[in-house]
Amino acid sequence: MNIQKDNLKSKVKINNLKVEGSYNPLGIDEEKPRFSWMMESGLHGQKQTAYQILVASSPSKLNENSADIWNSGKVVSDVSVAIKYNGGSLKPSMKYYWTVIVWNQDDKPIQAEENAQFETGLKSTDGVKGWSGAKWISMDGKASDSPGAPFLRKQEKLTGAVKRARLYISALGVYDAYINGNKLGVINEGNESPKIEFMPPGWTNYDSNINYMTYDVTPYMKGNSVTLAAVLGNGWWNCRISKGDVKSGQTKYYSDEGNELALFAKLFITYEDDSVHSVVTDINSGWKATDSGPIRSDDIYDGETYDATMEIQGWNDNGFNDSEWNEVKEHDFTKVFPNATVTAFHGDTAQIIDELDRFPQSITYYTDVINKGSSKNGRGTINTDSNRTILDSERAKKSDVTISDKDTVIFDLGQNMVGVPKITVQGEKGSQVKLRFAEMLNDDSEGADGPQGSIYTANLRTAKATDYYTLKGDLEGETYQPTLTFHGFRYVEVTVVSTNTTIHVKSLTGKVVMSALEETGSVVTSHQDVNKLFSNILWGHRGNYLWIPTDCPQRDERVGWSGDTQLFANTALYNMDAAIFLENWMEMLTDSQEIYGEGNFHSASPSGRYSDFMGVVGNSGWADAGVVVPWTVWQMTGDTTIIEKNYNAMVKYMDWIYRQTGETYRGPGSIGDWLNFEGTAKELMSDAYYAYDAKLMEKMSLAIDKQTEAEKYRRLFEKIKKEFIKNYIEIDENGKLTLKSTNGSPFYMPNFYASADVADNSQAGLLWSIKLELYENEDQKQQMVDLLVENIKNDKEYKRTHPNSNRVNYAENTLAVGFLGVNVIAPILSEVGHSEVAYSLLLQDQMPSWLYSVNNGATTVWERWNSYSVEDGFGDVGMNSFNHYAYGAIAEWMYKYMAGISNDEERPGFKHIHLQPNIDKNKRLTSVSGEYKSVYGTIKSEWKIQDDTLHYNVSIPANTTATVWLPTSNQHTVKVDGKLVSEHDEMEVIDYKEGKAILQIESGYYVFESTIQNNKVTN
Repeated sequence: MNIQKDNLKSKVKINNLKVEGSYNPLGIDEEKPRFSWMMESGLHGQKQTAYQILVASSPSKLNENSADIWNSGKVVSDVSVAIKYNGGSLKPSMKYYWTVIVWNQDDKPIQAEENAQFETGLKSTDGVKGWSGAKWISMDGKASDSPGAPFLRKQEKLTGAVKRARLYISALGVYDAYINGNKLGVINEGNESPKIEFMPPGWTNYDSNINYMTYDVTPYMKGNSVTLAAVLGNGWWNCRISKGDVKSGQTKYYSDEGNELALFAKLFITYEDDSVHSVVTDINSGWKATDSGPIRSDDIYDGETYDATMEIQGWNDNGFNDSEWNEVKEHDFTKVFPNATVTAFHGDTAQIIDELDRFPQSITYYTDVINKGSSKNGRGTINTDSNRTILDSERAKKSDVTISDKDTVIFDLGQNMVGVPKITVQGEKGSQVKLRFAEMLNDDSEGADGPQGSIYTANLRTAKATDYYTLKGDLEGETYQPTLTFHGFRYVEVTVVSTNTTIHVKSLTGKVVMSALEETGSVVTSHQDVNKLFSNILWGHRGNYLWIPTDCPQRDERVGWSGDTQLFANTALYNMDAAIFLENWMEMLTDSQEIYGEGNFHSASPSGRYSDFMGVVGNSGWADAGVVVPWTVWQMTGDTTIIEKNYNAMVKYMDWIYRQTGETYRGPGSIGDWLNFEGTAKELMSDAYYAYDAKLMEKMSLAIDKQTEAEKYRRLFEKIKKEFIKNYIEIDENGKLTLKSTNGSPFYMPNFYASADVADNSQAGLLWSIKLELYENEDQKQQMVDLLVENIKNDKEYKRTHPNSNRVNYAENTLAVGFLGVNVIAPILSEVGHSEVAYSLLLQDQMPSWLYSVNNGATTVWERWNSYSVEDGFGDVGMNSFNHYAYGAIAEWMYKYMAGISNDEERPGFKHIHLQPNIDKNKRLTSVSGEYKSVYGTIKSEWKIQDDTLHYNVSIPANTTATVWLPTSNQHTVKVDGKLVSEHDEMEVIDYKEGKAILQIESGYYVFESTIQNNKVTN
């Protein structure tokens, strides 16, 4: 074949070649890994009509005639996402090279600019095959939970020059691993500065599965010996994070007495003569261990204690004398959990992201507390030392500060973040520094836990969130950065523990930790508070996607709540390339279904903790993540793999619900619309989610060619709908509809949260009824829409006619929903033609609203609408996180409707794009710029209102098409690229209705103009 090398190639490129969602990945154990690529071009109408994938064992064979692993041949298809490998069986620990040739709409072939590669892992799941006799090993003679992190090492001679070396490694707990003194991280070939992983191998249901990691360690194999070494931390394996409530299901691997840590590894070496050599963890080949190193304690919740005077020089390198160290023993893990699998991790690990470093914005000194008698809460106020306090951010960032044992110093990093501190100090040997972490500072309210201006830590509950560092006395200064714990914080309080001691803090930096997903989306508007809200959402997302999707990063929780995950998943997939991340979590959810249930999904995963929250088994809105997350990932990527992998588990869940409620066609139960300000019967929410599940199951069944099952779920939905209407819709003699969202009861939280009283025509009830079309006719729908809009607007007339409503206590255009309504409210308003109400909701800054927290200084999204208020102070410490991403689900609407970038449900993965900008007709926002890097390429959607003209610029990637809904008051004035649309050869006008011109476009960049008259400007 004569691949085009003419002008076309310079204008059309094939790039972004990925395998299993990653560039040139290591450790791929999928039998049929998925290939993907993008077509990039500035030309209009570029399309893929066919492709040919070539896979070879060497770069020299990577051509049509020599590809010895797989040659797909020319496949007629316009799909470039999730193309499954269809060659022979892939061998373990092998590197494969691949490329793709794409034919465009003119049948011209274009080859990818760069050849890509991937490497398999051990192709084993039992922890035996391929591991060359490796055992889980622990330090012999160490009592569980005794002081000191285990250090393990082994030195072995090399027998020749090394051509290639791979390390496969896992741990019960977490590890820092070293080869010849070099700390390992993510080593991707071609990266100039590889990022360092944080607390691998992450968290799974250890009683079911543990991940192993793969590293290319060839660059470190120098000299005639190799030393493999590791430090083990407790991680999630040996922490009360896994302690389950007896009623909801104790985690099977958790022990109050403590779990012994263990290392599992294989170093696989290939010499230049192609002979091989394996170094594995075992009990009879010279492995040694000690717990007398500098890490004296570590805990996810409580922090890390590090004594630099106990550092062991050279312990992880060749030539170290470990004769005084303890022997190792085999851990009993495989005996206790003989069916647990050990599988290759694929996806993005948690990493330290240097470019997100946070620096002090101010440094506050105080030595005592004043005004205890006159303060409102009797706690007083910190007595700030104005001579040493630094309020200028540039000075604070660079300042070298001196701290005595009489001082308390607070560093404000300006951003609530997740990670660890990096502190450089100078002082006498043996001096100890204490670091405490907080999200907020105390005020003078009753809920404060200290004097005004001090750090507020009550909301951390039992988490101590404290690190200790003992100096070794280096005259040049010494740097400490914890590796076996993490914190959620904005403020770092530094004190000197040692008496009569002074130390110098030369610098303090907040090192941000997150699962290093590629950030793919952004929204920027003309309204600074909205921009701040979006920033807060993104920071909350970063902090709570750490190996798994957690709920919060700071208190004694940090678990994988399924409700939070499902309602935020769509936003997450806009913000970041999170598909594989969510696939991995779904595997844990289905594992939990097997381990801790009888078919139901659980409220949190991994571990048994909160598996059935508050005793509610199959908790609707949470358990349904097992159906909603696969649906959402499929819609955003076009890849049905997550459906195929989890379909049986989803069917099992649907069958479980039927066994609970039978032909009542009711949901199994729920805690309801969590943290709402207007109650909706928990039964209604459970019934609605059952209907939602049935609807999604029908569509997903069709997507994977299960026609019979699809029909089954279609009929199920109709039956649930019929019962829903009977149970909740009341029509009086005048035809007036009432949604009886009081037909049931609220979920009453003990002590720290009392749910709002249930109310008819509640926001959440109406939203889900409209979303799922749970009504009999269009008149009922319109009545529901009117009731919803009246409730949200909550004007004087509404309050006058609803004097007993909870809404009378709140301002106009405020929210009343909790977790299960927050991702639905704005999209539904736009779908039913009330985007102006959605904008009013977005721009409201009285409580409860999104901008309330922004105006109160938030830098992440809060757990509760009223986590803090100027009037009432802090919310109840029983449940009050200042970094909780759930309410950030409004970003889904910001992308889809405000910026207007939406997927087409019928053609998932943005193969066909809906560009539907919903402008603010009242001109409170006059411009919005949205961008999203989809699996097919980057989509841009930017609108700006100037006088009575709407300017709308769009860019859609090659190999896609789009439908544009362009707002206009006069279809005859619509222009594209300066010409009337009627004169544009490449534009198809489909329709004009409801104030929008509907246009069909192909890939490329377009500039639209339209007239939008008679729109008033409001403040």
